[in-house]
Amino acid sequence: MIRVLIADDEPLIGAGIRTVLESAPGIEVVAQVTDGGAAVAEARARRVDVALIDIKMPRMDGLRAAEELRLQAPAVRTVMLTSFGDEANVLRALQGGVSGFVLKNCTAEELIRAVRAAHDGEAYLSPMVTRLVLGMVAPTEARQRREATQRLSALSPRETEIVHLVAEGMSNAGIGRRLNMSETTIKTYVSRILGKLGCSNRVQVALLVRDTRR
Repeated sequence: MIRVLIADDEPLIGAGIRTVLESAPGIEVVAQVTDGGAAVAEARARRVDVALIDIKMPRMDGLRAAEELRLQAPAVRTVMLTSFGDEANVLRALQGGVSGFVLKNCTAEELIRAVRAAHDGEAYLSPMVTRLVLGMVAPTEARQRREATQRLSALSPRETEIVHLVAEGMSNAGIGRRLNMSETTIKTYVSRILGKLGCSNRVQVALLVRDTRR
């Protein structure tokens, strides 16, 4: 059973999210709060697996809450809820290690998929969020491309093959099927890749690979 915490300062939206998640088998909403501080407190008080947090909330916003969760409840996977116009915050949060991003107007299936992916230790980016992030063209692209290429050059040929499949959004099981390797072996490879690249999750790996293609 995946135990989920919802943090959104709009009770109606929070209630809608709760209804969607509780309709899915294997998911239980254990807390629903309206600000980041309460989210951190509830995550510490309860056994929470995934925290679904609105990026914009009063008192303590989603970015700060995600940072506090990383420090005070590191086992909790964080998925951020966002809307159009939050591109800069999206990038900041991804660089800070959140497990995923979905738009508030996403489908029920996408919301459930994001929670399951986070619980499985994988990353999930809503296709619309991906387009928002990729649309942020910075003048430092050439430098970022050089730095990313240099970091990826530390990987072995097999690790390089796997890292590109990770960047495509494939799960460990999917990569294993593609390469005729066990899921356990792929997990070991991914863990080693994260360490070599200095990344804390698969989203950061995907962003790094993206930087080489600028």
